[in-house]
Amino acid sequence: MNAAHLELLRELSVRGSLAAVAAATHRTPSALSQQLRTAEREIGVKLVERVGRRLRLTPEGELLADSADEVSAVLASVRARLDAATGQPRGTVRIGGLPSAGAALLPPLVQRLRTSEIELEMDDFDLAEVDYAARTLDLDIVIAHSLTAEFPSGSEGLVRRVLAREPIDVALPSDHPLCRYDHVTPELLRGTTWIGVPEGYPFDTVLQAVERSNGESLRRFVRIKDNQLVAELVRCGAGLALLPRFTTQPGRGLVLRPLRGVRSDRTLCSLSRPDRYARLAVRTVVDTLAAIGAGLSGGSPDAPANTLRQIRSPAPSGDVLDRGSSQDGGTRP
Repeated sequence: MNAAHLELLRELSVRGSLAAVAAATHRTPSALSQQLRTAEREIGVKLVERVGRRLRLTPEGELLADSADEVSAVLASVRARLDAATGQPRGTVRIGGLPSAGAALLPPLVQRLRTSEIELEMDDFDLAEVDYAARTLDLDIVIAHSLTAEFPSGSEGLVRRVLAREPIDVALPSDHPLCRYDHVTPELLRGTTWIGVPEGYPFDTVLQAVERSNGESLRRFVRIKDNQLVAELVRCGAGLALLPRFTTQPGRGLVLRPLRGVRSDRTLCSLSRPDRYARLAVRTVVDTLAAIGAGLSGGSPDAPANTLRQIRSPAPSGDVLDRGSSQDGGTRP
């Protein structure tokens, strides 16, 4: 039985169509169809059936797709033991995440791993909180965030690690009356105009908390995602905004003030599938990210409180495979 065939069945189960699998894996649908026919001949059972214009897995195909994670984890564990025997993590690690966290974490990561045998591939994306977990289908490590829980909603079942805790500050034009305060509170923000983020994005939960505290809505002048553009709009006086402390540079007409009275920080975390995390190179990158994050936070982040089960391959303290916890509440507002 070919492990690549199991991986294809899992991809088809998760993504729902050959076209989606082809797009994600950079192959053609015809090549994938040929691979499925080869798998059926080798295994001796029907794995897919056509329903209208779509293919779906047969019960036997579903059984094998469900087994793919177990096989991948075993193969990754063997690879990890081989790496440990040679004393050197090696190979390509694909990492992606939100740009504002990446700006703080990834440049130091590249510097620290420059002399290693690990090759990094990077991607960036800014998503609604509930959508980060799905990107672990295509990446070894996803850097995500949550403002309502330790980890983003939907990430249960993944290996998750807190990397840093970052304050989210109120950004003000330097001539704004609130600049005279050392910090601001919901009461001081009554009647202010804001440059917001799209609905469902984590920063919006902070403004919603301010609105609940005051019992009235705040005006959002515009909703955009790019923090650099947000900062420039603040500088020109278009409104106030929420910006992350680690990568926002005050000055040139922009002032940052802490927000007190409602929760206004976020957890930066890594997410990985268990089979990918079993690789020594992936664990080494996560360890390095955690060390960088601890320096940004001014100390070691708390280990996740909801540790349920360590994966079988060796794992550093704080890396957990969570099968679900009541602490996960980062739902899309």
